[in-house]
Amino acid sequence: MLVAEVLVKILESEGVRAVFGIPGASVTPVYKYLSLSKKISHYTARHEEGAAHAADGYTRASGNIACCITTSGPGATNLVTGLYNAQIDSIPIVAITGQNNRSQLGKEAFQCVDIVSTVRPYVKGAWCVTEPSRAPGIIREAFRLARSGRPGPVLIDLPLDVQTTDITYDPELDAPLPWDKPEPNPRQVKKAVEMILAAKSPVILAGGGVIIAGATRELLEFAGYLSLPVVTTYMGKGSIPPDHPLYCGQVGTQCNTPFGNKAFLESDLVLGIGCRFNDRHTGNVDVYTRGRKFIHIDIEPTQIGRTISTDLGIVADARLALAALLEAAKTKTGKRDPRGWVVRIPELREKSERRVQFDDIPIKPHRVFHEINELLGKDTIFTVGCGVVQIWSGQFQKTWRPRYYLPSGGAGTLGFEIPAAVGAKIANPEARVCAIVGDGGFTFQGEALAMACQYGIPIIVIIINNGYLGLIRQNQALNYGYEYAVDLWYNDGKIDFVRVASGYGARGERVTQPEEIKPALVRALHAGVPYVLDIIVERKTLCSMGSSIDAIQEYA
Repeated sequence: MLVAEVLVKILESEGVRAVFGIPGASVTPVYKYLSLSKKISHYTARHEEGAAHAADGYTRASGNIACCITTSGPGATNLVTGLYNAQIDSIPIVAITGQNNRSQLGKEAFQCVDIVSTVRPYVKGAWCVTEPSRAPGIIREAFRLARSGRPGPVLIDLPLDVQTTDITYDPELDAPLPWDKPEPNPRQVKKAVEMILAAKSPVILAGGGVIIAGATRELLEFAGYLSLPVVTTYMGKGSIPPDHPLYCGQVGTQCNTPFGNKAFLESDLVLGIGCRFNDRHTGNVDVYTRGRKFIHIDIEPTQIGRTISTDLGIVADARLALAALLEAAKTKTGKRDPRGWVVRIPELREKSERRVQFDDIPIKPHRVFHEINELLGKDTIFTVGCGVVQIWSGQFQKTWRPRYYLPSGGAGTLGFEIPAAVGAKIANPEARVCAIVGDGGFTFQGEALAMACQYGIPIIVIIINNGYLGLIRQNQALNYGYEYAVDLWYNDGKIDFVRVASGYGARGERVTQPEEIKPALVRALHAGVPYVLDIIVERKTLCSMGSSIDAIQEYA
C-alpha cells in the first residue's frame, strides 16, 4: 500500500472526519486517496493559515481532532501562525505538509523548506518522514502525542517520493495508540481538601483545562458540595453557567468582570484548575498573589510553579482531580451551605455588572453585545480573535455552555475568527455559529467566507466596525500620547463589507442605528447562508483594563 493511502487509512482510524487544506503539487498523492475516502470530508481553504484555524475551530467545538493539509514551501510556512495559535491554547490538531523529494532536501530546491525545524518551537512534535516504512508508526505517534498530557498540535512532513512508496501495511492489524490521563496523588488530594477547609475565603479558579478535560460537571459538583465561589480565566469562560449561584465572574486585567476580580482579591486561598496564570490574567503578580495561598492542578508538570509560587501542586487530569477532591471532601465534612458573602453572590454579581444598554448614536459597542446576549444567548457558538472587540466580548458576553465560546486566547490572533467559525459549524451543524470580529480583523482571513459559501456553511459574522485598530489606538493615545497608522477609514469612506460579502456569495447589511441591531440579527439567523452584519459603532470608545487586577480603569 502506498504511504499516501496509508496516511488516509490512519486518519480514518483515528476518527478524523474533517480536513481543511489547499492542494498542491507536493501533496497530490495524498489528495488522490482523500478523494476516495468515504469517512473524511475535505474543505478547500483560501489561505493555509485559515485551514489551520478552521481545523482548530472544529476541534475546540467538538473535542475531536481535525486536520489541516498543505503543500510544501509557502504553503507549509503559512501554517505557522495557526499552529502557534493552537499550541498556546492547548488544541490538538494534526498538520500534514507535502515536501519535495528526499534527494532535494537541503538543496534550496523549489518550494523545499525545512518546515519541521521552522515549526518545532510551536508544536508538540514534528517529523519529516524520510523512511517510508516508519510512516505508520510516526503518524500513530503524532496522534497519541497530540491528545496526551497537555494537548497540542503536531506536524507530519511527507516528501513526495515517500508518499508514492509501496510499503507493507495491513489496516486491520493497526490501531490508535493508547494514552494515559494522569490520576492525582491521593495524599496531595487529601492535603488540598484540608487546606480548603482551613481557609477563611477559598475560591476556585477554573481555566481552559477544565473545558478541555470535559470536567465541567465535576467542577459544579465539587464547588456545590463545599459551597466554594468560582471564578474563571478568560479561557475558562463557559465552564460554569453565568447565572450559577456560586459564579462570581472572570479574573484578569482585560477580559475580566468587576465582581470576578473583587471576589478573587477577597480570597485567601485559590484552587487553580487547568490554568496557566498568564500575564493578561494575573497582571501585576505581587498584587495577584499577595495574601493568598495557591493550589495548582494541571496536567502539565512544567506549568506548576512556572509563573507564581505554588503552595501545593498536583499533576493530574482536571476531571479526575475534581472527582477525587469531591470524594476526599465527603470523608472530611458533610455538604456545606453557603456562608457570609457567598450567599449574596447573585446579588453582588448583578450590582457590579458593567452597563451595556445604551441608545447612543453612533452605536456604543456595549449595545451590540447586549443584543447578542438577548437574542443569540445560550445556543450559539462564538469565535473571537483579538483587540478591543475581543476584550468587549470577554467582558460583556455571557456564555452558558462549554465549547461554545472559542477565543484565540494566548496568541490573540486576528484572522482566527471566521475560519474557526467555519470549522466549528462543520463540527456542530445543528448549532448556530457566530464570528465576532473587528473591521481590522476581518481583513486578515476574511477570504474564509468563500469556503463557507462554497460548502453552504451558514455562519454569522458580526463586524464591530469602529474604523480603527482600536486596541493599538487606545494604547498609543493613553500610554504614549499619540495616534498613528491605526485609522482604517480613508478618503471619507470605509471598506464596504456588505459588497465584499456579496462578492463571495454571502449576504449582508450595514447597521448604523441601535434599534436596527435586533432586526438585523433576526434576518441573519433565518438567512440560511453566510451572513455579514457590518455594525458601525462609536469610533473612540475605550475598553476597561489595567496593569493589575485591583486597578482596572473603567470607561463608560
